[in-house]
Amino acid sequence: MSRRSVLTCWILVAALLSLASAHAQKAYGPGVSDTEIKLGQSTPLSGPASAFGAGAGRAVVGYFDMVNERGGINGRKISFTQLDNAYSAPKAIEQSRRLIEDIGVLAEVGTIGTVPNVAIQKYLNSKKVPQLLITAGGRRFNDPKQFPWTVPLYPDFETEGQAVAKYVLKTKPDAKIGVLYQNDDFGKDYLKGLRAGLGEKAAMIVTQVSYEIADPTIDSQIVQLKSAGVDTLIEQSSAKAAAQSIRKVHELDWHPLHIIGGSTASVETVLKPAGLDASRGLVTTQFLKQPGDPAWANDDEVKAYKDFLKKYAPSVNSDDYSVLVAYMNVNTLGAVLKASGDDLTRESLLRQATSLHGQRMPMMLPGITISTTPEDYTPFKTLRIAVFDGTSWTLSGEPISAD
Repeated sequence: MSRRSVLTCWILVAALLSLASAHAQKAYGPGVSDTEIKLGQSTPLSGPASAFGAGAGRAVVGYFDMVNERGGINGRKISFTQLDNAYSAPKAIEQSRRLIEDIGVLAEVGTIGTVPNVAIQKYLNSKKVPQLLITAGGRRFNDPKQFPWTVPLYPDFETEGQAVAKYVLKTKPDAKIGVLYQNDDFGKDYLKGLRAGLGEKAAMIVTQVSYEIADPTIDSQIVQLKSAGVDTLIEQSSAKAAAQSIRKVHELDWHPLHIIGGSTASVETVLKPAGLDASRGLVTTQFLKQPGDPAWANDDEVKAYKDFLKKYAPSVNSDDYSVLVAYMNVNTLGAVLKASGDDLTRESLLRQATSLHGQRMPMMLPGITISTTPEDYTPFKTLRIAVFDGTSWTLSGEPISAD
């Protein structure tokens, strides 16, 4: 054999070995091929939570339409299935089974709300299917030992309560606190965090009053809190209840330090209906830029967010808080998929989602990042405090850690 023939053989062998090595590095789980990644979610497109589920759902579908139009992620298109769970626990379980057993998705992603996520948690973990980057703030979803396949992507309500406690201790250390909270995990976790954050000064809470989500009004609770001599009103409530409380406090000519939950801080959907003048002086926690807030009118990320919705989900209200959260969620999911490269197994996806180190997603406020570890899935370790000046929210102080 000539020297040239030997050299040619070696080149061919090297090429074959290289191809074999590249092929060996690929690892696929269910729903993955060289050209496709199957993902799914159930969301409340109907039922009592459809107001936020439908808008967020359209934004998620629009995001994957955009991604596929741009060539997919690492060359693979996303085949996304979205099913209606009507915010019902039995329906959520039924739809998860359909996604996993019939459609064969790699993971269930971005499912909204406590009720559906609690319902499907045991099933998905028993099947070792990622319940990935869910939009639910219950502390129960950060439980790597019992539910290692469930990874949240939302500030948990205990963390929010702890951050608010630190703010109050710093700015009003002699406060007489009254708490209005929704009588479920949403409100109870927040109250638990508030008490933990106050620590030895938890007696600053002089009264606490709950309401049911189905209650038509919370006026009587506000009157009760005012009568208790409260000078600091802290509430964790729904958007409807928050708007009612802001308006009622104003009607009573009551002027407490009024702190509302971050999920109800939308200028367009809560403060304007309550009255901007009545909302002046409100305090809240934030981690995302508010697209309807004049403070961010010329921000490049806000412009990009609105342009995205205009093209890919034109019927969606850009000021809908659930849509904003969904946008952050799918951007994070895209980053996790991209980081997974050709190792697209369920185990790899979980590993990437629980190995985020100070990453910032579009629309996050300055100083806010997300971090996770295999031992601690809580993504947000800090929040910002903001004060409403009658027109927009103004960030106050440095990011507050719940630690």
